[in-house]
Amino acid sequence: MHNLINQQHIETFQREGVVLVKGLFAEYVEHIRVGIEKNMEEPGPYAAENLHKGEAGRFFDDYCNWQRIAEFSQVINKSPAAEIAADLMCSRQAQIFHDHVLVKEPGTTKATPWHQDAPYYFVQGKQTVSFWSPVDPVSDATLRCVAGSHLWDKPVLPKKWLADSNFFADSDAYMPVPDPDAEGMPIREWKLEPGDAVAFNFDILHGARGNTTSARRRAFSLRFVGDDARYVERPGRTSPPFPGHNMQPGQPLREDWFPVVFKR
Repeated sequence: MHNLINQQHIETFQREGVVLVKGLFAEYVEHIRVGIEKNMEEPGPYAAENLHKGEAGRFFDDYCNWQRIAEFSQVINKSPAAEIAADLMCSRQAQIFHDHVLVKEPGTTKATPWHQDAPYYFVQGKQTVSFWSPVDPVSDATLRCVAGSHLWDKPVLPKKWLADSNFFADSDAYMPVPDPDAEGMPIREWKLEPGDAVAFNFDILHGARGNTTSARRRAFSLRFVGDDARYVERPGRTSPPFPGHNMQPGQPLREDWFPVVFKR
């Protein structure tokens, strides 16, 4: 077990599906900042602007850029994230799935809608973890996670953020998106310093408020999968899509595309 966490972190993660890891990327904050600026200057093919015309601020996100942005690759391969991912997942190994950048510029009132990541992905398994880490101090615009939602019987309906339409045609397989605040669900959220990270299972319902402050809110995510991760087909194009992967249902994720970063 890495010395940044203890057994209580692992037990909390297994029980609630979300836990705070203080200082996970503390030594890599500047790497991530540089990488985010490179990403915003040269967006990848999946980059998105998540505001309608006339809405205040800017909400930028992009993913799957670690192979072309050296700073992101260094964080993946040199930081303790992969080892801690394996610890939290109770897995022998940690395999990188992808990176994700989310930037809310000052005055961006739009919230990140409540959602689970798993329904968008072509990954099935209980051993999954996302790290969400800001490179700016955050309070109100921090990540919000519903504790225990990774254990729900039915996944939440995935939706397109900008269009607010269903991501897949077959909505009967999913439960409607709940309102955790109105329904009194147990929400975990923390004030974070640069380099702190919220670790959460792919099946955790999460979102974030808008950034109404005068400061930027730049966040970086890394997603890892463990021993039990398998490729699964979805009713349509997944996000990320990873075209041409040629995997078949039930297969482990191919390691030449999704390298094993840590192995016991």
